[in-house]
Amino acid sequence: MKILSGLSLKEIEEITDALGATKFRARQIHNWIYLKSVKEIDEMTDLSIKFREELKQVATVTDIKIKVKQVSSDGTIKYLLEFPDGECVETVLMRFDNRANLTACVSSQVGCAVNCTFCATGKRGFIRNLSYREIIEQVLTIQRDTGLKVTNVVFMGQGEPLLNLDNVLKAMEIFNENFQIGARRLTLSTSGIVPQIRKLADLDMQSTLALSLHAPNSEIRRKLMPIENKYNMDELHKALKYYVEKTGRRITIEYLLIKDLNDTVESAKQLAAYLKDIKCNINMIPYNPTEKNDYQRPSNNAIMKFKYLMEHSGKKVTIRLERGADIDAACGQLRGKVEA
Repeated sequence: MKILSGLSLKEIEEITDALGATKFRARQIHNWIYLKSVKEIDEMTDLSIKFREELKQVATVTDIKIKVKQVSSDGTIKYLLEFPDGECVETVLMRFDNRANLTACVSSQVGCAVNCTFCATGKRGFIRNLSYREIIEQVLTIQRDTGLKVTNVVFMGQGEPLLNLDNVLKAMEIFNENFQIGARRLTLSTSGIVPQIRKLADLDMQSTLALSLHAPNSEIRRKLMPIENKYNMDELHKALKYYVEKTGRRITIEYLLIKDLNDTVESAKQLAAYLKDIKCNINMIPYNPTEKNDYQRPSNNAIMKFKYLMEHSGKKVTIRLERGADIDAACGQLRGKVEA
């Protein structure tokens, strides 16, 4: 049985050819899958009943199930999705007041090998990569369930996208070509996989690169992110410089603010010095509590002081608007596991 979600137009044409139908029928099916996000073949109402019955004998729309759905008080929706092998990941739809944008935060792996100490996902360890089809199915599931059109995709869910780069790049290509989501509305986040950052620079893509830095120096970063032991901040700085020089594009620096650890005046000065010659914006993220660590959210005063100091260094700084914290859908809170 063929799964239609994830297939290219050419691959759908192979199915319609085998059924003795025209290429026009393949285009209709393609549009129903990607632009209208149907759940079942019977919803493809401009296909004849006879042809739909023939198609159902050889294909189905999806094999992904919504295991749990949670809706936040702010309108954020978190889905726990189950794949045929029984593994699950979480994906999140974020809506922002007075904005037309609907952002899907997608996962790229089941679990994660990077094991950042502030993140719930890393506690599971790495289980497996997601296929490109499993990545795009997350957006299709959101669209099928809500009837809404996703306009932006951020690879900030579970997993390290650059450790599954081939599938991630294929998914981004499909988002761009089949979902008609512009490349600049696709954001690829990384904990700092240096060789892959350089590879992305050579590919010269129009999408946005976001780096989870979260520390002003190697000592603090090592406490938060074991990846520092493999790709240290000096190597990372060179890779970021290379990326900016090759692409001319501005990087988004993600910085998680944790009380009394990396939110001090001295931390702000060190961070400003580190980023001085990097073309970037800074996105500050006040810490969202998770289980099994002692980290705390900084005071509003500390957050605003840090923001002021970074702006004073000449960078554009935003504070990420927290979405979905009440359903554990905020930054660092995704697990992808049903608790017993």
